[in-house]
Amino acid sequence: MQGKHTYSAQIKRKQSSGLRPLIVFCMISFLTLTMFLREGDTGILHSIRAGVTTVTSPVRMVGAVVVSPFTSISNVASNLTADDKTLSELKRENAELQAQVIELQEAGSDARRLEELLGLQSTYQLQSTAARINGASADAWSKTVTIDKGTLDGLTVNMPVTNSAGVIGQIVEVSPNSATVRLLTDENSGVSAMIQSTRAQGMLNGQPDGTLRLDYVPADALVQIDDLVITSGLGGVYPKGLPLGRVIAVDKADNALYYSIIVEPFAHAESFEEVLIITSLTQEQRATEEDVASANSNPSGGEPVKPKDDAEPSDEDTSTDDSSSE
Repeated sequence: MQGKHTYSAQIKRKQSSGLRPLIVFCMISFLTLTMFLREGDTGILHSIRAGVTTVTSPVRMVGAVVVSPFTSISNVASNLTADDKTLSELKRENAELQAQVIELQEAGSDARRLEELLGLQSTYQLQSTAARINGASADAWSKTVTIDKGTLDGLTVNMPVTNSAGVIGQIVEVSPNSATVRLLTDENSGVSAMIQSTRAQGMLNGQPDGTLRLDYVPADALVQIDDLVITSGLGGVYPKGLPLGRVIAVDKADNALYYSIIVEPFAHAESFEEVLIITSLTQEQRATEEDVASANSNPSGGEPVKPKDDAEPSDEDTSTDDSSSE
């Protein structure tokens, strides 16, 4: 009996001796954690932790490099041993994720374009309404687009249209729920324009190759490559100062009264999606009396420029009437 009591006591002492280190370790951990939380970032425990991290970082990096190939092999093996149902599910999920990525990218692109439109509206203080292009001309003889707003939205013929890059054209036909916009590059298009730097005025006309031709700029004016061309405001249709394009070629024949100027438009047809229709002009956006007087002092003697389409008056038609009445 005595031997049994002795054996039981030994077992209890061993269990007791095994619990003591655990209790002591727990108490030390608790005290260390408490000190770590209470001390500042420059405390001794924080310094020790930073030192240990610095020493062990290379080891962890080496370990990650060593393990990485085995992880890849494991993933490949898992894919090879997966059943057809699992692979089909993974392919479906992958297709859904790709569709979501494309959708998010498109939404981001739409947001950027709308932000740019709002920026143009704010910069030039335009009184306008937004619309979306939903069609384009299919023939080679005209360059037009169709927008999804019309007379029910307050639109009328001759209203100018712009996108975030600059002027794209002018409304020539309108119905209750849609309107047709003649683009600047259409051969029947014409806009009163001027060189931004020197204020030399002329008439910007469309060309078959997609460029623009700036006519009636006096040969004694200063015109250079890369000069910016903007709307002059003559005629009261287009606001003064809207961007139209950039000069890419300048030529002046001997004894000629006018330059031959080719302009690259800022707004290209392939980038048209959302547009702004300018519904009315403020007084500040109209040409001043000095602008009109400058146009009338043209070396041509102020001879009016004939509109290209009497049935659908455009900007130059209106500007001619205004110039003639001065």
